[in-house]
Amino acid sequence: MTRTPALIGLTAAVAATALVLTGCSSQGGRTTSDDAGSTSGGKDSGLTIALVTHAAPGDTFWDIVRKGAEDAAKKDGVKLLYASDPDGSKQAQLVSQYTDQKVDGIAVSLAKPDALKSAVEGAEKAGIPVVSLNAGSSAYKDMGILEHFGQDEDVAGAAVGDKLESEGLSKPICVVQEQGNVSLDQRCAGIKKVPPDTQTLYVNGTDNSAVQSTVTAKLQADSSADSVVGLGAPYTAIIQKAVAAANSKVKIASFDLNADLAKSVKSGAVLFTVDQQPFLQGYEAIDSLVLYKQGGFELGGGQPTLTGPAIVDKDNVDDVLKYAEQGIR
Repeated sequence: MTRTPALIGLTAAVAATALVLTGCSSQGGRTTSDDAGSTSGGKDSGLTIALVTHAAPGDTFWDIVRKGAEDAAKKDGVKLLYASDPDGSKQAQLVSQYTDQKVDGIAVSLAKPDALKSAVEGAEKAGIPVVSLNAGSSAYKDMGILEHFGQDEDVAGAAVGDKLESEGLSKPICVVQEQGNVSLDQRCAGIKKVPPDTQTLYVNGTDNSAVQSTVTAKLQADSSADSVVGLGAPYTAIIQKAVAAANSKVKIASFDLNADLAKSVKSGAVLFTVDQQPFLQGYEAIDSLVLYKQGGFELGGGQPTLTGPAIVDKDNVDDVLKYAEQGIR
């Protein structure tokens, strides 16, 4: 008998909301340059909505977010515009450009909220509704953003810490691929709440060989570590190579999901991962803006609409593997 991914409970204030995490990849993926396209379906709402993310070039994680956004746009008859940049100030410029174009709504990820604050305020002053997705659950309210779709990264990190502890692991290394990304830092901080001996290792996520060599060197220098946690599926694949190169016995865990990682969980090469359901993040962000424009509806009741975290391990990976192979999990 199979079982679905276990959902991790939140605090009492949001316990009724389902959970399931953010990752970036420097491998493959669709273009993340400033490109736009119409995804209108059989009907035409007359609305144009922009999706602006912090995806790096070749980031496969964001392909799933975009797939969700595009499906919602087709359903709602919306023209969807997309642009991204991992640099906070450049991402802010993209938001401002769409504000100048007088789009009907903007969905934006908030990996570096301070850099985006002024641009978001400019959109709001222009009467353009703004929602956030993926990154920014702790910042969106202060920025006057209507709604947020994603996971609580601190809760997700603590869920990973709990799972590691249940596996008898107490000295993990949390590998951060992008300095300054608040969501990634929150993940490591969340893990450390459970195993206090958690170490944070920063790597250059734009250079796969550098990621591997840095992790390999760390494992060769520190024999006390018993596990390594990657913060994105493609990075966990690189970490697997680093563990092998170091001839280390550490266990591997991860955040996020793709088909290759799901197969690694199934084989036992990776203990578990945390799925934040990025398809839902893209889908609900676009759908919510349409609902707001057409009826003034707001989701979440003042709280973020949580899409994660859900632990995917060897017991339930078969339930999600087929969806990962379809590119929607």
